[in-house]
Amino acid sequence: MGTSKNFVTIVSGLPRSGTSMMMRMLEAGGISPVVDGERKANADNPMGYYEFEPVKALKEDSSWVADSTGQAVKVIYKLVYDLPNNVPYRIVFMQRDIEEVLSSQEKMMRRDGLDPDTIGRDLLYNLFQTDVMDFRRWAEVQGNIQIMYADYRRMIDEPEEMSRHIAEFLGQDLDIQAMASVVDPDLYRNRA
Repeated sequence: MGTSKNFVTIVSGLPRSGTSMMMRMLEAGGISPVVDGERKANADNPMGYYEFEPVKALKEDSSWVADSTGQAVKVIYKLVYDLPNNVPYRIVFMQRDIEEVLSSQEKMMRRDGLDPDTIGRDLLYNLFQTDVMDFRRWAEVQGNIQIMYADYRRMIDEPEEMSRHIAEFLGQDLDIQAMASVVDPDLYRNRA
């Protein structure tokens, strides 16, 4: 399995779906993350967020994306649409039970002093479900995108096997043991 660096690896999914964990895994496996360290680790993400602020302004400035070839960038699913379509991507899309995503988000909001009940759980559930289905349909027909769906619970239960699948999908000779070793089942705190 040779190393293929002619694409940008994108880690995406709903908020609180395991994207930071996947970024840690890829870094441990040998893929450099595109991060800036602006958002610090906290109780919600004790191992760090692995974010890059310019991702939030992709629509205004995406000039940095092509320079990220061979690296991994965390891009929330809503912003994947704004990635330039002349760059090839392999997306590892984290899937997690929407009830778990919502529980995790609600706890994080409460810690930040916000009231998650102002939006309404049912509304958010339906919105996320629709958004993910729309995203999947869109991604499947993009000529510059290959996508793999990685189940969060399976990552926790079978980290070595899932790490192997990810390495195969990315066509890279990654350190499977190192990837699996960063998966911490103790951080799976919001179970459906």
